[in-house]
Amino acid sequence: MSEQLNVEIREIRGKRRNRRLRKTGVIPAILYGHKEQELALSVPESELSNYVHGGQRVVQLAGAVDDMAFIREVQWDTWGDEILHVDFARVSADESVEVDLVVEIRGEAPGAKEGGVVSQQSHQIQVRCPLTSIPEKLSLSINTLELNESITAGQLELPEGAELLTGPDTTIVQCMPPMEEVEDEEGADMSMEPEVIGAKKDDEEE
Repeated sequence: MSEQLNVEIREIRGKRRNRRLRKTGVIPAILYGHKEQELALSVPESELSNYVHGGQRVVQLAGAVDDMAFIREVQWDTWGDEILHVDFARVSADESVEVDLVVEIRGEAPGAKEGGVVSQQSHQIQVRCPLTSIPEKLSLSINTLELNESITAGQLELPEGAELLTGPDTTIVQCMPPMEEVEDEEGADMSMEPEVIGAKKDDEEE
């Protein structure tokens, strides 16, 4: 179910004006899609942050427009703390969208008990998914992951109706033996003094 998000038409544009807008607690946005007019909008930062941090992907825009929208892209500042801009794409309840889903591993791999090292190689995958089935994230159990084994994207359990767009052979997580330590050759015995080339022998005759 989509959440309601209040928006207004944004009359002013440009980097400087958008910067001033953000200082008032309002985020610049844009709405496009379905071959309709592209609109410049503004949305309260407090409302938008709640939806974005909560993993909400679909919102019902209210106020200046009355559209169901998919949060297509969020632009953050350099430190990833503040939202600078957001793109909304018009959608309908019966359509599917391409979306990146975070993969979170859980459990304990049996291979780790044998000395293996568990490492997550990919932290997200891309799928085409119905709007009504988009999850906040995917949970992947590693309770059956043995030593020298891996789990690929094709083995993930996807939401109903979802289609995997990431390569099915993409490794998500693996359990491998630790890398053997390379013997440090620099620690070789340096006690022997090198021969000085050209040095005269002590018993050399004058």
